[in-house]
Amino acid sequence: MTFDFDSEILRTGTASVKYDGAAAFFGSSAELIPMWVADMDFAAPEAITRALMQRATHPVYGYTLYPDSMYEALLSWMKKRHGWSIERSWLMMCPGVVTALHATVLAVTQPGESVIVQSPVYAPFYSCVTATGRRLVLNPLKLEKGHYTIDLDHLEQCAAKGARLLILCSPHNPVGRVWTRDELETMLEIARRHDLVILSDEIHADLVYPGIKHTALATLAVEGDSIITAVAPSKTFNIPGLGLSALVVQNRAHRSALRKVFEQLHVQANNPFSIAAFEAAYREGEPWLENLLAYILETRDFVRDYLVSHLPNIRLIEPEGTYLLWLDCRSLAMNDEELKQFFVHDANVGLSPGTVFGMGGSGFMRMNIGSPRRIVATALERIRFALDARDNV
Repeated sequence: MTFDFDSEILRTGTASVKYDGAAAFFGSSAELIPMWVADMDFAAPEAITRALMQRATHPVYGYTLYPDSMYEALLSWMKKRHGWSIERSWLMMCPGVVTALHATVLAVTQPGESVIVQSPVYAPFYSCVTATGRRLVLNPLKLEKGHYTIDLDHLEQCAAKGARLLILCSPHNPVGRVWTRDELETMLEIARRHDLVILSDEIHADLVYPGIKHTALATLAVEGDSIITAVAPSKTFNIPGLGLSALVVQNRAHRSALRKVFEQLHVQANNPFSIAAFEAAYREGEPWLENLLAYILETRDFVRDYLVSHLPNIRLIEPEGTYLLWLDCRSLAMNDEELKQFFVHDANVGLSPGTVFGMGGSGFMRMNIGSPRRIVATALERIRFALDARDNV
């Protein structure tokens, strides 16, 4: 099978947040290259489109059950790709991972209790704590010699002060780390000592580069561990707009608490098109994914080499997973507002400002390379020319 990741697909005029929402976010021209929102510019696997079209041929779009075949596709995928044997009774379907974050905070913590978040990180990790009246506790990642690690000693201190929940991003957005088994084991040991629940967001788990292994945290669990895992095909197969994810919840009391929250909020996720896409992705999407991984690996390496050769003051924090690149721009000697203005108005490239990701994001920018490589190359050339022009003023 052959897959085309080089063709450019026009997304403007489709109500795309990434494209049609760029002007409102950046205040920029139509010529801006948007590389911010974490979806890709590639066509989803043909199997997904085929499943959606087949479902659309039936003209009644009523209330829909989750079919056995959908659960079987997910369980089979997790077993094959991650060596994780999941029982169907552990699964709870949810409209999306952000909803799952909020629901989990409501279900397993009380107002005023502490929730640990490891910054810099995806912004909803913060809001799901603050918006629900919980206390945000930061366990900042450590950056040493271009490599991020978890400050495990500080994590122990945070847990010892009575924190109830740790929200883990695994693989990590935006820094691109794929946590090692040893790191995860140590986190679990800390959680056991302090009766800490861990919510592990693993929606980037399938997007890992060669030589790196993602370990599902729950596969390391022993009896008594409290782990809730969020999974979804959304990032893997580029279908985040279809909005369907799953929580894997082994603890019966946590399932009961989550069910109560879902009922209170009237959370429902049984859209017939989302279900069709979810199943088709996990059942038939693997060949597409393997080709995607090879493509974004080449793009990652292309960006790395380009920065070294032409933009040495922008340093890539080389990712182990995801199609998101964390760029260290501190050597450009600009403050965060100047960085944003430079990339948007001088280079005409729309990156996510590092400050969006909280503490530790100052001086950084996040670049989404999930686009045809020619687009990525054009963006880098624009940045290079803008810097040259700035230096020659």
